[in-house]
Amino acid sequence: MSAPKILVIGTGEYVTGLVNGSESTSDKGAGVVALTLFDLRERGFISEIILAGSNGSKFPLVRGHFDHLITKRYGLDTSFRSFPDDDQHDPRAWKSALQELTPGDAVLIFTPDDLHHEMAHASASKGLNVLVAKPIVKTVAEHDSLIAVSRTKGITIAMEVHKRWDPIYSDAREKLRNLGDFSYFSSYMSQPKSQLDSFRAWAGKSSDISYYLNAHHIDFHCWTLEGLARPTSVIASASTGVAKSQGLPTEDSITLMVDWLNNSGTKGTAVYTASWIAAKAEVHSQQRFFALHHAGEVRVDQAHRGYDFASDAGGHQAPNPLFYRYTPGANGRFAGQSSYGYQSIADFILGKRENLATIETTRNTTAILEAGRRSLDTGRLIEL
Repeated sequence: MSAPKILVIGTGEYVTGLVNGSESTSDKGAGVVALTLFDLRERGFISEIILAGSNGSKFPLVRGHFDHLITKRYGLDTSFRSFPDDDQHDPRAWKSALQELTPGDAVLIFTPDDLHHEMAHASASKGLNVLVAKPIVKTVAEHDSLIAVSRTKGITIAMEVHKRWDPIYSDAREKLRNLGDFSYFSSYMSQPKSQLDSFRAWAGKSSDISYYLNAHHIDFHCWTLEGLARPTSVIASASTGVAKSQGLPTEDSITLMVDWLNNSGTKGTAVYTASWIAAKAEVHSQQRFFALHHAGEVRVDQAHRGYDFASDAGGHQAPNPLFYRYTPGANGRFAGQSSYGYQSIADFILGKRENLATIETTRNTTAILEAGRRSLDTGRLIEL
């Protein structure tokens, strides 16, 4: 069987490392998705790489960025086909790019959340495997329609949530599943105020910070409790002020409180909080959780793992090469293959389903996120 073609829809920070035409100031300056694909192609696992955006004039900048941070650094071939042409602006260019693929090929979708469903459904309907950035979709109705098309076409649709490959989160998950009934879970995840500028085009319009960040820990918790408990209700609260002072119609921080029912009949409570008004710090994203079960507890601080770095240029940092290693190996080549940000994409392309957040198994995640938004909009508890 020939290696599949890969279409990436979206050319933002996570794909290319570019934000508003400049290199990202976060920990993803060289991007994640495209760099992973360039390495997989060099290793013979994929063939052609296609990027689709809406503004073709961005692609010369993307190619120069890749050449500077990837080709010159690691020696990787960073060539790709692009839609639309460099002199065109076409928000529907992804539809033309889809015509270049055949069943067995794959589509990776990294766009604003409100575009996910249409793009994923169109791709799946062509018999293509689909990986979608979290949240996979925004409503249960959209989620169910993707379940239906995946079954009809016999293809895989999955959500890209790399924490499932994080060795600490994965280990914590298995420990928790053997500590009796669930009692209490609390998670926090944040990004700095600069993200309000990075995401100005869609923040509060096509999505919010709960969909964007809470999705990580909600998926992890749903995965942990899979087959052991189910969510029963959601009530949400939010803080405001900073984003709206910058002209963005969105909340600063969103907290969801979710009641869970264990199979035994006992109850548990989860609190998931996400914010994008954090101060600039030694990490781009604060990420931590605490889980209490009847027979034990787990604490994880994902952002601080005992590795500190300081330089005159960048100041104090707490890097996490476990997520993505950008430092070349001893031979000067790319050495990030064991990073969990790389593995979450590679396993999807290679058909390794063990950790995949498939459309069939992530319905509770979507249900909680949608209920949280509905609770904020109506001011009431939402039963699931």
